[in-house]
Amino acid sequence: MARIAVLCGTGMSAFAAYLSSATRSKSSTLRVDSEWGQIPVTLIDTGDGEVMIIDRHHSDLGSRTPPHRIEHRANVHAATSFQPDLILSINSVGSMREDLPPGTIGVATDVLDLSDKPWTFHDNHATHADRTSCFDSWASEVCVQVLSSVQGQVADDLVVAQCVGPQFETPSEIDALERLGADVVGMTLGPESRLVAETNIPHAALPCSSNWAAGRTPGSPEAEIDHEAVDEMAASMRESLVECVKALLSSR
Repeated sequence: MARIAVLCGTGMSAFAAYLSSATRSKSSTLRVDSEWGQIPVTLIDTGDGEVMIIDRHHSDLGSRTPPHRIEHRANVHAATSFQPDLILSINSVGSMREDLPPGTIGVATDVLDLSDKPWTFHDNHATHADRTSCFDSWASEVCVQVLSSVQGQVADDLVVAQCVGPQFETPSEIDALERLGADVVGMTLGPESRLVAETNIPHAALPCSSNWAAGRTPGSPEAEIDHEAVDEMAASMRESLVECVKALLSSR
């Protein structure tokens, strides 16, 4: 039976409940121990396979952990403990591409992460994981087929730039990232891709366009980015994401 671990965040706090309802499956919750703290997870058996869902912004303080305070090692450790066939990252991003307007989902092919904070499971021994191909081609193609069907088109070659947040980027920063080859920008995929690369577990990523990047709103380059609107837009894409998860499970 296939197993998928899903890392999700902005707009996806109810994703586990949504997947459980959509697949008419029961869910259970537990906490995974790690040296970086406990991680709450939800387990769902859909019949076609098992899914572990981790809200990367989880907190025991009744609030959402901001992106720069996320302990990504704990989250990826929890995902790895599930012994999944695939780790799937679902990330809210700002789009620089006309073919990825807010409300649509793309597929990542690479990461542009120039942030200065290192992320590794190997602080005491040099381990150099290869990242020539960050994302699994089979899983990515399955998602492309699903998204092509539900959206009509899909941006299937996205380079995701990593910024640390929690502030949104400036228009000049977006211009610079685009010159470096980025298509979208987010605050969480960079660390996850680095850590998953050290596990040798296949990884796929679905960047969800929740807003135009700073300065890129058509006809209104000075439009501000509102986080509540971003959260609502991200939540609107849950149905398509569920279809991707179902297809990944049934295709294994």
